[in-house]
Amino acid sequence: MEPIWLEHYPPGVPAEANILRFASLKDMLEQSCRRFRERPAFSNMGVTLSYGDLDRLSREFGAYLQHEIGLRRGERVAIMLPNLLQYPVALFGALRAGMVVVNVNPLYTARELQYQLADSGATTVVVLENFAHTLQEAIATTAVRQVITTRVGDLFPPLKACLVNFAIKWIKRGVPPWHLPGAMAFNTALKRGARHGLQDVPLAQDDIAFLQYTGGTTGVAKGAILTHGNLVANVEQTSAWIGGTLKEGEEVVITPLPLYHVFALTANLLTFVKWGANDVLITNPRDIPGFIKELRKTRFTAITGVNTLFNMLLNAPGFDTVKHANAGALKLAVAGGMSVQRAVAERWQQTMGVPLIEGYGLTEASPIVCANPLEATTFSGMIGMPIPSTRVEIRDEVGKPLPVGEVGELCVQGPQVMRGYWNKPDETARVLSADGWLRTGDICQMDARGMIRFIERCKDVVVVSAFKVYPNEVEEVLMMHPGVREAGVVGVPDEKSGEAVKAFVVKKDPALTAAELIAHCKANLAAYKVPKQVEFRDTLPKSPIGKILRRALKEAPAA
Repeated sequence: MEPIWLEHYPPGVPAEANILRFASLKDMLEQSCRRFRERPAFSNMGVTLSYGDLDRLSREFGAYLQHEIGLRRGERVAIMLPNLLQYPVALFGALRAGMVVVNVNPLYTARELQYQLADSGATTVVVLENFAHTLQEAIATTAVRQVITTRVGDLFPPLKACLVNFAIKWIKRGVPPWHLPGAMAFNTALKRGARHGLQDVPLAQDDIAFLQYTGGTTGVAKGAILTHGNLVANVEQTSAWIGGTLKEGEEVVITPLPLYHVFALTANLLTFVKWGANDVLITNPRDIPGFIKELRKTRFTAITGVNTLFNMLLNAPGFDTVKHANAGALKLAVAGGMSVQRAVAERWQQTMGVPLIEGYGLTEASPIVCANPLEATTFSGMIGMPIPSTRVEIRDEVGKPLPVGEVGELCVQGPQVMRGYWNKPDETARVLSADGWLRTGDICQMDARGMIRFIERCKDVVVVSAFKVYPNEVEEVLMMHPGVREAGVVGVPDEKSGEAVKAFVVKKDPALTAAELIAHCKANLAAYKVPKQVEFRDTLPKSPIGKILRRALKEAPAA
């Protein structure tokens, strides 16, 4: 397919990004630390690290890995942390020392953790002590030989660190007992690393930067091999897209999504480090009152999130005060990770005065593939057009490119596409062709401008009497009802039609009935798309970034 989207690019956005600007993420970080040395880099719970602090602390951590543990170039270092100041220090320290980072969800069970550590071959783990008991259960059958533990307040000033750490452990009882012989405290590791100089490790774009695991919600998790070149390319591609809106050294971005997830990793941490921004890390975005309090006291210019998070904020008491506190500052609100519902996007724009700019990506593409123009004034309902240096095609079931307007699988080619899955050649061959085309598993449609509409995950399509039903469409209609707070849709077995549509709903209006919802759907959907069953829940299962887990809805017993 010809890149028809290029002639519709926003003014100033190039067809190709300068993907060779940096040899590695290490080079990119070191340049930012030199250019923005006195500027704030990361803030968390009222404490800020400057780019100079980040440079020093990451050097110390990297030197500890090299000289005290004796890690060799290319060894895997697992980071099992929520959004804390320790995360960027450990991440950049490991990368600067020539290691490969394995991001780990701190909420994993011992079984999930054991699998990821064993599969990646990680030899070192950095873990928040709140989750050390899980690591204790999993570590015996892995290659891990060094554990580095940290507490929430370890990089805070001494008095605040003592108070925060005491409160979490002894007042909130947030640290279950654990025993990991030989574990090293994070701050002690920094002190020991400071005795040594960081040995410079020249890195090239072909060197591996991350094993970023994906697929855990749909099957066995797989480690996507993301190189320094993949991530540098995606940062440069993203930077080319946002360059007309943001200014270097001036931005403040809110990061509520976990940095161990690839969306926040690239869109927030890596991209905004390149821009010399202050990244405000939200450790627990589920604490909505605390989150809103942080938003009220921070003059932020950008925020990223997912549909469910924006929806929770909009429905939270006191959120209307955020607009007044931040009046005139917000430039950019970006949504990804899952489809944005029109009702949420329109309420956000009405409340905050800035549209939600929806984008699309996946772990295997580092992750960003498409984005809506930042000059958009309203919600488009599309996932946007391919960002610079990216090719896409809509293909049929046998891999043949389809003409504009046809519905098929979105396939991607570009410098951000992964090398493959770690130690899984068969899985790699299923999704990645010899010439670098990635099958996304997502059903999409392209219009004449090159704008792409996301329709559904291939695996989530419900087939009712041979008719295809896309859960996203049904969920959007359900969310149009004023009595609905959240909705998830799946297919369930049905004797007559093979499958039937079932809706799981969290009420906003306690008086809402299933009959009322079904009538609402009948007025807005073809008969075969209307939910045959409606089940009300207090909550819906979600991934760490807030995506509703349809598989969990299908597998869970009725409430």
